[in-house]
Amino acid sequence: MASHIVGYPRMGPKRELKFALESFWDGKSSAEDLEKVATDLRSSIWKQMSGAGIKYIPSNTFSYYDQVLDTTAMLGAVPERYSWTGGEIGLSTYFSMARGNATVPAMEMTKWFDTNYHFIVPELGPSTKFSYASHKAVSEYKEAKALGIDTVPVLVGPVSYLLLSKPAKGVEKSFSLLSLLGSILPIYKEVVAELKAAGASWIQFDEPTLVKDLGAHELAAFSSAYAELELTLSGLNVLIETYFADIPAESYKTLTSLSGVTAYGFDLIRGAKTLDLIRSSFPSGKYLFAGVVDGRNIWADDLAASLSTLQSLEAVAGKDKLVVSTSCSLMHTAVDLINETKLDDEIKSWLAFAAQKVVEVNALAKALAGQKDEAYFAANAAALASRKSSPRVTNEEVQKAAAALKGSDHRRATNVSARLDAQQKKLNLPVLPTTTIGSFPQTVELRRVRREYKAKKISEEEYISAIKEEINKVVKIQEELDIDVLVHGEPERNDMVEYFGEQLSGFAFTANGWVQSYGSRCVKPPIIYGDVSRPNPMTVFWSKTAQSMTSRPMKGMLTGPVTILNWSFVRNDQPRFETCYQIALAIKKEVEDLEAAGIQVIQIDEAALREGLPLRKSEHAFYLDWAVHSFRITNCGVQDTTQVTILQVVRYLEIFVSIAPDSPFSWIDPHPHVLLQLQRHHPLYHRHGC
Repeated sequence: MASHIVGYPRMGPKRELKFALESFWDGKSSAEDLEKVATDLRSSIWKQMSGAGIKYIPSNTFSYYDQVLDTTAMLGAVPERYSWTGGEIGLSTYFSMARGNATVPAMEMTKWFDTNYHFIVPELGPSTKFSYASHKAVSEYKEAKALGIDTVPVLVGPVSYLLLSKPAKGVEKSFSLLSLLGSILPIYKEVVAELKAAGASWIQFDEPTLVKDLGAHELAAFSSAYAELELTLSGLNVLIETYFADIPAESYKTLTSLSGVTAYGFDLIRGAKTLDLIRSSFPSGKYLFAGVVDGRNIWADDLAASLSTLQSLEAVAGKDKLVVSTSCSLMHTAVDLINETKLDDEIKSWLAFAAQKVVEVNALAKALAGQKDEAYFAANAAALASRKSSPRVTNEEVQKAAAALKGSDHRRATNVSARLDAQQKKLNLPVLPTTTIGSFPQTVELRRVRREYKAKKISEEEYISAIKEEINKVVKIQEELDIDVLVHGEPERNDMVEYFGEQLSGFAFTANGWVQSYGSRCVKPPIIYGDVSRPNPMTVFWSKTAQSMTSRPMKGMLTGPVTILNWSFVRNDQPRFETCYQIALAIKKEVEDLEAAGIQVIQIDEAALREGLPLRKSEHAFYLDWAVHSFRITNCGVQDTTQVTILQVVRYLEIFVSIAPDSPFSWIDPHPHVLLQLQRHHPLYHRHGC
């Protein structure tokens, strides 16, 4: 029985690539130094998977920045502003596209589907000239082969590449990006031909856009593209990989009818309904790559349950055509649990990072082949039982309080106009008051103070004194600038989610659980392992201290429940909305304590509200219902005179319309269509014409 990994983290177990990249960008090391680090990382990843018994090992999933940017380089689709003159694209042009340079800006960056990873958006138009300009896929395949490891080269599929692109500046927004399919397929043919010549027997095309809501013309593009590639692909086993959601029935039908394709990969964690499609109509003689090990979370797999699912699929695909796989690339999880020396043994036994997931995949494959490692499965079952029964996971009081929220309406008792009047009398602010979003720069000195306090090198008194001094500086700067509503600058905070998670029960934190967000930027998401509650006030002391330094209103600054949820590794033993309600109740207590301490303006940041929006439109309403409800829970109990504002990064109108009218002031990302709708929906616009 075979095993497969869709993709693997690039940064390294201790962020080796991050530090190598930043050293190179700062001019402190050479391109050769950077390549040495990259080569060592690729080699170790391939050897690790080979040693674990994985049969289908991916190559070309490593990247200096982003896999979509790598594809843009492969196609030679370099925007004119970078003055590329042709030939093989070098690091200078590549990093200019990713990061900009002294004279031109970078290409746009946006979220990779509904993950916290960002990709570089291709800029295309009718005049874009394509050429085979990066041989990375072939060179990495050869590099692995030289180590004695035969890999599966991975390419971003041609249709998904175009669907993820945008019209270049000056190109009509109505321009059909799919009209460029005929221009890029010749380059894909060249790449495939070179891979065949180098000895590749398998090739993987990632076509994740197949899980989205696609029209007939978009689905037709898949059929057209792979019919055009069929002759070139002849002699290769071709895997089309999908992930992140259920695949719609029409897309499934299109996918399983593609010319020249021999294998299909599905996310069976987030795409559980896809199982019904597979069981009812999987094509005979094709390979099924079953993504049963979660590539987006850090929990140990339920091996017994996965094995049961796989055994049921053997009757569908056949024992020799069923391949055990991850649900998606493991780049969305942390790298290796072995580097976690501070997590206690109980919580650690519940987790599996990328390195451990590789072992899980192969253990399942061996079990299917009749070589079940009984001790390994028994240890897994014991860990799952421990997690289920652990008293640190369950808090009945919290569960009862959250359950009571489901059917209730937590809107404020009075309408926004009445509250605005009450707040105006209390605060006496101008029609358009000035403020800042919240955080001031985190200086080297501030980081040193926090680090030394955490390491107990300075006393609590010394720490408080240093933070107070910084807050006082920030307050004076804002008063000199005549800002109306002040902020304290958040000098005591490390991260907008981690800071709160460290003070909430039910959260755990890693030492090296880094995940790539974009480029060299890595984040270390908290782990929500149990019921969430707030043992003590989290921000009241600092907000009250800051308010004592000024007669102007001082804003309390909180991170909202949906953002905390979406920027964490979330427990998978209950629905996400239940966890979000628990966080909302904890933030509600903080809001009420801030109000009691005399803080009259409270900002709740929901920067990640849209990031949890499902990929399928049919699922939007349910998400928005509980996400908006969660936000309203946090502030429904305050007095009319307390002003609650929401910070949103808005791209989807339905989110804005759901929340903004219930909040007297909202700070938003001024996306053009949101500003257009602002005129129609926000009460302040009608009241003040602003």
